[in-house]
Amino acid sequence: MKSIKVTKILSIAGSDSGAGAGVQADMKTFAALGAYGTSVITAVTAQNTLGVTDLHPVPASNISKQIDAVLSDIGTDGIKTGMLANQEVIDAVVETLSKYDVPKLVVDPVMISTTGARLITEKAVDTLRSKLLPIADVITPNVSEAEALIGNRIETMDQLRHSAKSIMKLGSKAVVITGGFESGPATDLVYDGTEYKAFTGSRINTNSTHGTGCTFAAALAVSLSEGIDLFEAVSRAKRFVQLSIRNAYLIGSGKGPVNHFHNLIDYNNRT
Repeated sequence: MKSIKVTKILSIAGSDSGAGAGVQADMKTFAALGAYGTSVITAVTAQNTLGVTDLHPVPASNISKQIDAVLSDIGTDGIKTGMLANQEVIDAVVETLSKYDVPKLVVDPVMISTTGARLITEKAVDTLRSKLLPIADVITPNVSEAEALIGNRIETMDQLRHSAKSIMKLGSKAVVITGGFESGPATDLVYDGTEYKAFTGSRINTNSTHGTGCTFAAALAVSLSEGIDLFEAVSRAKRFVQLSIRNAYLIGSGKGPVNHFHNLIDYNNRT
């Protein structure tokens, strides 16, 4: 039987019991885009579409062992990090990854959930800046996360561009600030150290936006790991997220999940 070569992507992130964000969203994205996903669980959350009711970080020693288990055998073509709840978790991730050749690293600096729950300590933000970002290929904060990273408000496109440059000085090779502002079009701003490029799409009127940041970063990691250049990879990831939102499921009573498998369903002929 012929073996099929597949792109392998490792997600290092928290578990979402509602399956709309975190590792669950990453696994769905990888599968929908034809990649093989592996996972390292950094925290277990109790959450649904209404919010997060509990968060339990996984011990740092176990996180290191999970990374070793995946990379020593299966390997990976790229890594995407999500929620890293405390300083010890980030230290363990950075230290363990230093033992391996990491082809592509996409950092989604998850700080606050879609429903407003804080998912990272203040000390961890400092550690993220000083230790994780210097080894990242791309970081994908939304506007509020970008504000937390630089310590300033962002209210205009000029400030957004300046913020991207400031974040890049922390060490990442490129920055994508996602989502734009609360009003107006959904704009993702990319800065690669030389050029700024904005990717703009219409804002979709829906409550089903849980996991969009995770999904975007996961889709970006797949494309970059397949050798696609940054700007095209961002364009593809944005398109995937837009279609995932537009074809979202009606799940729960709050911020519902997007539909990662929209490209596998023929809605015209569905009964």
